[in-house]
Amino acid sequence: MTTSKSMQATEHKPVIVVKLGGSMTDQLTDEFYQSFRSVLAHYHCIIVHGGGPAINRMLEQLKIEGEFYNGLRKTTAPTMAVVEMVLGGQVSAQITGSLAAQGISAIGVKGSEADLLTCSFVDEKNLGYVGQVEAVEPGVLNHILEGGYLPVVAPFGKTSDGVTVNVNADMAAGAIARAVGAKKLLYVTDVPGILINGSLLDATTPEEIESMIEDGSIYGGMIPKVKSAVEALSDDLEEVLIVSGETALMEHGTIKGTSISEKRKEKVK
Repeated sequence: MTTSKSMQATEHKPVIVVKLGGSMTDQLTDEFYQSFRSVLAHYHCIIVHGGGPAINRMLEQLKIEGEFYNGLRKTTAPTMAVVEMVLGGQVSAQITGSLAAQGISAIGVKGSEADLLTCSFVDEKNLGYVGQVEAVEPGVLNHILEGGYLPVVAPFGKTSDGVTVNVNADMAAGAIARAVGAKKLLYVTDVPGILINGSLLDATTPEEIESMIEDGSIYGGMIPKVKSAVEALSDDLEEVLIVSGETALMEHGTIKGTSISEKRKEKVK
């Protein structure tokens, strides 16, 4: 993956990327949105959001039937039009509006704008307009942050031929986090972090995660989440956190949740 234009203007305060799952956007609490005021006192913040349930509801309303390949939904041209409308319109407006209610100025950004996300097809024949990120141009995010606004990114991009494609929000968040030199990437879920036998895991490493997947301690929908988290780690992106969307993000100046890093970072008790 290639990147360009570093975010020199934001170096006085670290950047974090917060990924909001599509299934979470309707469940995020006022307490969660209120906590962004505390987050912004410590970090510059970029939000990347999904919108699967809202997209599915709109497809049903428009009576657009799904096509599937090996259990995966094919993004046809009519489906892609709905993805753009829902992610770049309805869901983006919902998030920016909730932030505005807390006095936080946010701007919705489409990943297909200003070459933000340049993509290639994953499998055009079988999956249609589904892309993977090849390059990120963070200049537009830099300008938004410089202006004192919070970017809210809808995860779709364009191919080198100018075709708009849908991008997995987890992958888009990871790519953006690496490109902007983010220090932390937060995956917001409906659980407080990684739970092992009902107990919250404060911190872990990629090696421990692999072992916990193998022995069944991590299972179900948490597996792709932690795998995306591990893949996102880099020399610049030192820490990925799995956090809850049902409570405040920070407590006593510390982001709550499960910390994933190459070297275990135990939290101060």
